[in-house]
Amino acid sequence: MGTILRLVCAAACLLFAVQARVARIEILGRSPVLEGKPFAAGPYERVIARIHFELDPRHASNSALADLSLAPRNQSGLVEFAADLYLLQPADPKRANGTLLVEIPNRGGKGMLARFCHARGSLDPRTAEEFGDGWLLDQGYTLAWIGWQWDVPAGNPLLLRLHAPVIHGVKGVVRSEFLPAEKTTRMPLADRGHIAYPALNEPAALTVRDTVLGRRRKIDPSRWRFTEDRTAIEMTAGFEPGRLYELVYRASDPRLSSAGLAAVRDAVSFLKHPPGEGAFAAPSPRVERAIGFGISQSGRYLRSFLYTGMNEDEMGRIVFDGVWADVAGAGRVFLNQRFAQPSRDGWAFWNTLYPTDLFPFSDTPQPAWNAAGSDGLLMHLAPKAVPRLFLTNGSWEYWNRCAALVHTDVAGAVDAPLHANTRLYVLSGSQHGPGRLPAMNPELQYPANPNDTRPFFRALLAALQDWVKDGRQPPPSQFPTLADEQLAPPDKMRWPKQMRIEPPRFPKQAFDLDFGEEFVSRGIITVEPPRVRARFPVLVPQVDEDGIDLGGIRMPVVAVPLGTFTGWNLRHPKTGAPQQIGGTAGSFFAFDASEIARRYSNKQEYLKRIDAAARELAKKRFLLEADIERVTRHAEELWDFVAKR
Repeated sequence: MGTILRLVCAAACLLFAVQARVARIEILGRSPVLEGKPFAAGPYERVIARIHFELDPRHASNSALADLSLAPRNQSGLVEFAADLYLLQPADPKRANGTLLVEIPNRGGKGMLARFCHARGSLDPRTAEEFGDGWLLDQGYTLAWIGWQWDVPAGNPLLLRLHAPVIHGVKGVVRSEFLPAEKTTRMPLADRGHIAYPALNEPAALTVRDTVLGRRRKIDPSRWRFTEDRTAIEMTAGFEPGRLYELVYRASDPRLSSAGLAAVRDAVSFLKHPPGEGAFAAPSPRVERAIGFGISQSGRYLRSFLYTGMNEDEMGRIVFDGVWADVAGAGRVFLNQRFAQPSRDGWAFWNTLYPTDLFPFSDTPQPAWNAAGSDGLLMHLAPKAVPRLFLTNGSWEYWNRCAALVHTDVAGAVDAPLHANTRLYVLSGSQHGPGRLPAMNPELQYPANPNDTRPFFRALLAALQDWVKDGRQPPPSQFPTLADEQLAPPDKMRWPKQMRIEPPRFPKQAFDLDFGEEFVSRGIITVEPPRVRARFPVLVPQVDEDGIDLGGIRMPVVAVPLGTFTGWNLRHPKTGAPQQIGGTAGSFFAFDASEIARRYSNKQEYLKRIDAAARELAKKRFLLEADIERVTRHAEELWDFVAKR
């Protein structure tokens, strides 16, 4: 039985001192992975569990958690809650590499097997296809997923969630935004199937507008009505595609959303530092270090986790030795507030005015736009609790997640320094996730970006592991800078004149938003919609003569291009607002046959140059030698696809 499994089985039967903050662990299932298949680190086993926590509102390390003091308490004066846990660990603890790799679930799901193992995505991986080539398991990582989000869609037991207490008797204002892709008569109050705060039987206001800062037009209350459960509204005339509908209403009994920060902190701390005496003694070896990894929403969670000072546990120990926030841009997550809606993310044309893209944006302290103090992402951590930090973004995040604010000042005038513990890597010509071939999405105008970035992520995880385990420095940061004239306002981008397609006119913009007097101090929102006090500048990567971003890391298919790879796409006219950015896909505009023939005499020459570009990346540790063949195969598939047009 594995180290962690033996520990949690013991904890499932007994309670230990409240000081540990994990009161008990309830085992819900245990089984071998792939019927005991031996990976390089031996067979793996699966543990499905629920962690039960007790949190002291009086402890200084919990002071940043919104509304914790209002949550119900047990007889010991502690707040109780729980979180789902999913573990994959070597059956023989001696075969483990000592690193706990924790993926922060994106909306309750699991993504790192698909990202690092080229696997088919799954909420409960059981088949060979759902483990891909097993690279993470061959490396000996202990893999964990911990629920942190209370509002993930109900009804699916495979989604990992936070079981947060309800704060009874508290009322407040809630705002719901809805952007239909087709005409419909129903508007849910929650975001994309998540759990909603039901509306009280009090006045509510429904408006519609056509741009983020456009004039709101009130819709007469006689034209719409609440559903019986008051978690949606209906309008007989219908909601038009491509328009922004906004309902501001009153609700009661919020969840203690901020407990999602403590759940990850205390679960990881427990797994790293299990009780060492008596019935709770953990057999050696134990987990020695932890890396936190998050994609998109989950990357923004990790940025919030660091900003609220949660990377130090109640005993003053570092929680995550390494943190990797992927494609999070400059954002954080709507979590540590009253009536929080963690699923609201903040795109260029949707969910934009929620508290997700707020100052500070950079890891080192920067002056606020109005000179009212300074702040930084890592400023609220003790020096010993600052992790080795990877920030990775692509082209999409500059157009949709304000990524330039991560490494420039708030005026967009100068490059901001990175913390000594931070590495920033930007992938040129990439969308919000790995691509494969330039397929069409019926809700978008252009073929999707085919840049498959997964091999890059494997190499980068190996570098982060070396950094936290052995202190070996990772590759230097690589990203577009103002000093090298690789960043520009969108209207100053040198877009190739031969391109028939124009770049988007409305990229994502961050704002300084006023949510009311108690928002900053207590996380209480009283002003909805928020007042816009200032706009932060928008900067995107400058492009070369092919329209491909400068300054970042180029995967071989981008370094040796068959077309233009972008980080943006536009909404299809049938979905409304066709001038607005849509989806998480970038675009691919293939060169015509004559241009490809001018660049490459034949397919073999093209693949030879791909191989050379891949080997150059491997020298820089941005690609594993073992993945060069995979990269070449992908390039060959892309050549064949383009040649058949």
